[in-house]
Amino acid sequence: MQPFGVITSTAYAGIDGVIIYFEQTSLLKANEEVQAYFQALKSQQYPWLKELLPAYDSLLIIFDIEQVDSHYVYQILRQTEAENSGVSQNQNGVHHRLPVWYEAPEANDFAKISSLTGLTHSQIIRLHSEQQYRVYTVGFAPGFAYMGDTDVALTCPRLETPRKRVPKGAVAIADRQTAVYPQASPGGWNLLGLCPVSLFDVAVTPPGKLNAGDTVTFYPVSEEKYRELLNDNG
Repeated sequence: MQPFGVITSTAYAGIDGVIIYFEQTSLLKANEEVQAYFQALKSQQYPWLKELLPAYDSLLIIFDIEQVDSHYVYQILRQTEAENSGVSQNQNGVHHRLPVWYEAPEANDFAKISSLTGLTHSQIIRLHSEQQYRVYTVGFAPGFAYMGDTDVALTCPRLETPRKRVPKGAVAIADRQTAVYPQASPGGWNLLGLCPVSLFDVAVTPPGKLNAGDTVTFYPVSEEKYRELLNDNG
């Protein structure tokens, strides 16, 4: 497949998959293109389309090889490009406001972050909570949303040795990304605090609260308010 329009390259993913990559004038722009294609293809409800997996700057398309081949998918992509030319902004994203108990004892890397960045604890909280973040993709673990971009002053590398256990609801940063651990799991990001809102629940449809293309802002709450919200969220 030859590149065209905003699609800069393509790759086969087995016999029933195609990955398309988008131009990266900026990560935000590329991700908006990913979401535009994701929404356009999803809305058509093609019977041959088995799955769409959006990432930062790419989209994986899984198709039924008994109905179509990769050349047909390529034609559909060209058609989608023509129909969506100049339209990249995802209009379907939901905005979420998530509370955070910053510096919670179980999730507190403030001393390390302060040492790495030269910021005070209050500056770290202010910079993290003032920014609006975009959900670029969801992966690593069910419901784990990669969000960006954090303020450049907050840039911190991942831990050299990941923790064996990060608590559920831990709010974290790494490089210029932020995330909330939806379940207790191993993890290598720097911890800022705890969020009481459940972001993944198998009893709910869909189970994940955050989706690619959504936006998120965080706001500080006290320990007392955190525990109150935690009880409210079950």
